[in-house]
Amino acid sequence: MRELNLKPLRPYLAACLMALAATSSVLPLTPVWAQTRTLPDFTDLVDEVGPSVVNIRTLERAKASATTSGIDEQMLEFFKRFGIPVPPNMPRGPRAEPGQPGQPDENQPRGVGSGFILTADGYVMTNAHVVDGADEVLVTLTDKREFKAKIIGADKRTDVAVVKIEATGLPAVKIGDISRLRVGEWVMAIGSPFGLENTVTAGIVSAKQRDTGDYLPFIQTDVAINPGNSGGPLINMRGEVVGINSQIYSRSGGFQGISFSIPIDEATRVSEQLRINGKVTRGRIGVQIDQVTKDVAEAIGLGKVQGALVRGVESGAPAEKAGIEAGDIITKFEGKSIDKASDLPRMVGSIKPGTQVTVTVFRRGASKDLSVTIAEVDADKPVRAAAKSESKPPVAGPAQAVGLSVSEITEAQKKDLNVKGGVKIDVADGAAARAGLREGDVIVSIANAEVTGVKGFEAALSKIDKTKNITMLVRRGELAQFVIIRPAR
Repeated sequence: MRELNLKPLRPYLAACLMALAATSSVLPLTPVWAQTRTLPDFTDLVDEVGPSVVNIRTLERAKASATTSGIDEQMLEFFKRFGIPVPPNMPRGPRAEPGQPGQPDENQPRGVGSGFILTADGYVMTNAHVVDGADEVLVTLTDKREFKAKIIGADKRTDVAVVKIEATGLPAVKIGDISRLRVGEWVMAIGSPFGLENTVTAGIVSAKQRDTGDYLPFIQTDVAINPGNSGGPLINMRGEVVGINSQIYSRSGGFQGISFSIPIDEATRVSEQLRINGKVTRGRIGVQIDQVTKDVAEAIGLGKVQGALVRGVESGAPAEKAGIEAGDIITKFEGKSIDKASDLPRMVGSIKPGTQVTVTVFRRGASKDLSVTIAEVDADKPVRAAAKSESKPPVAGPAQAVGLSVSEITEAQKKDLNVKGGVKIDVADGAAARAGLREGDVIVSIANAEVTGVKGFEAALSKIDKTKNITMLVRRGELAQFVIIRPAR
């Protein structure tokens, strides 16, 4: 076998080895498995944020009852002696007769929740349902100090409450930026599930902007939340509070992998009003709204599914004064697009009453800007039923081709419904009935054209291709909705 002479290559090989060594010192070779991300360590976060989380116990005053008879006292002793559970309706001990001096009312445990310290001088945030109906609120810190708290204010719509304890130098939380929160991000919760104080659980953000209420786009997580966690903080990996743990989805009453937290930016706005005024003031414009469906968006030429369908306008409300009508699609509020109907009440609610804003509506194929002055939220008014009145005999014509028989509406009905015209449905059959139309409904527009009366309705209907979908705007009582009549196949 012939030997290979490497002597001439030695200088070249030496230079290659030196270059490789220099390169490896700058860019060390790392195994692929070492480049993967490790699971987060929450220990430092617990040390940092834990002292800011509090346990909240609520008490309610037990009212005195009539005197327990001697037989009841003997039976009570019998149950206690033999360890038998006492029946819930059985008196637990002697009480004073009504009107006689006796034992004072006693505060009985009512519930357990969580909260977190907002300010060093003792303001604490929690859920409204934690303190609702409580006669006394007790706040316990992690150093075991206990304080009686004063309820500053609670807002049931957002489930946010603020209480105050008389203490200073408290460790307040850091408030996070909700816009930086990302789906899939690790988060941690601290609270008192089932009364177990300072319990830490963790998970990831499952979704943002989850609709479960009029004024709140919730954060959805898979962090283990149970009764007693309510009011505790949801914390990101920077040690900032990004939400208040508020609700769970459960068929058993316990955690089943889905929990919801109030975004901290929404909660902070509410808490500031509670601290200043003791209540929350919200704006309103006086409309009843619904979602815009894909079929309706296509039928009326809206283009894409967006906005809030105005089904009803309250008499004398800001919307009516501004010219908003039932059947309008509100697509923008102060220049901000409304992607879904639930966006509108949040936008309106955040505006101070008395403020003038611009609302963009889509009506009969065109967009229009209207100026609305925001009013303050008050008690909801009941929806009135459409007034019954005498009507003329049904008029036959092209309407019968789609299963309709219609008649004129009276001036009283026009005034009651706040419409300029329309026709009343006397009979709905066939395709009309399948579309959901029924006797008593009032058709106010057809194919984006106003209906002034029976003649106008018949004329408009006669020009429409009956083999295609027919879009009508219908009033039922004070509510409006789009109905699509589909031809028989």
